[in-house]
Amino acid sequence: MTISWTAYRRARRRSRQAWAVLIVLAVGLVSALAWFFTAGQFAAAEPTVTGPSEAPVLDPSWMKAVPPVRPVLEGSAAAALETLAVKGRAANDNYERTAFGQAWLDVDRNGCDTRNDILRRDLSGAQFTEGSRCRVAAGQFHEPYTGAVVTFTRGAESSKAVQIDHVVALGDAWQKGAQQLTPQQRQSLANDPLNLVAADGPANQEKSASDAAGWLPKNKAFRCHYVARQISVKAAYALWVTPAEKDAMKRVLASCPQQQTVIPR
Repeated sequence: MTISWTAYRRARRRSRQAWAVLIVLAVGLVSALAWFFTAGQFAAAEPTVTGPSEAPVLDPSWMKAVPPVRPVLEGSAAAALETLAVKGRAANDNYERTAFGQAWLDVDRNGCDTRNDILRRDLSGAQFTEGSRCRVAAGQFHEPYTGAVVTFTRGAESSKAVQIDHVVALGDAWQKGAQQLTPQQRQSLANDPLNLVAADGPANQEKSASDAAGWLPKNKAFRCHYVARQISVKAAYALWVTPAEKDAMKRVLASCPQQQTVIPR
């Protein structure tokens, strides 16, 4: 059977088109598998958790804002992220918690230490120990990191169930600019309500000194606020981010482009 030149070219063109389609499908399959075996399998394995989408910052009726190194500008969290310096981590072999002052001082001078201020701010129905207007004895709250309803009861062991987390961990801050702050400024950073949330004890321990590239709350509804709050703290205290940290923050904020910076008020 004789095949015309026109028919031959047509068949060849169709063959090339078929191969092109197969190549596109193969590339898509390889990309999908690569995604799954890196981030995808972990995203798919994450349990669906619902919880609060933000946490309180300041109750001006009894709390006072802590003066930062520089004011946090109101506006887009993504835009604020672009103003942060991007560098590698500094050494942390000389880090000590005492570099940020005594834990839980009364920095805002309202008569109560910072830990009890944050418990009172974040817990519903906070109860105080007898004879005290500061020392929180019990309360309950919808915990932001896990989305669980957590009960706080003061006690030698039970108090560990609710801890006060530094949104920007002090160990992380030390490696990203806090060494250049004055002792007074580091003390403010450690006690600023903007940088503090009451959190589930085990979740706080799991986070440790991780930044956004290493740890995010299981409660996905809280992640945009969490990242915006970290950006706001870093802007307020002239701290920087690493390239990996910035990329992680941008990925979170891509799902909430309207997310604003977090302002103490």
